[in-house]
Amino acid sequence: MKIKAKLTGDETEIKLLLESPMAGKEEAATKKIEESYITHITAKVGTAVVWEASTGPFLSKDPYFMFKFKGAKAGDKIVVETVDNKGKTEKAEEAIK
Repeated sequence: MKIKAKLTGDETEIKLLLESPMAGKEEAATKKIEESYITHITAKVGTAVVWEASTGPFLSKDPYFMFKFKGAKAGDKIVVETVDNKGKTEKAEEAIK
């Protein structure tokens, strides 16, 4: 997972690159790989949820997201957590610049 967080004026822009095959049942069977995809993504600053998404195998491999929000300041940390179809979680954080 790669995160870039940049503060411009009063808006914070987040660029998020996730690593996942995003292979649903049919694609996994075709490619003879294990079914694996991200089902939920949550981004927080402190205890506040600033962005979240429910996803599925309809996304392409290694999905990329970009979003903006207001209310953060330089030095705050954004924490991104993902959950996959097996319940496995992955977490990463980045300071807002």
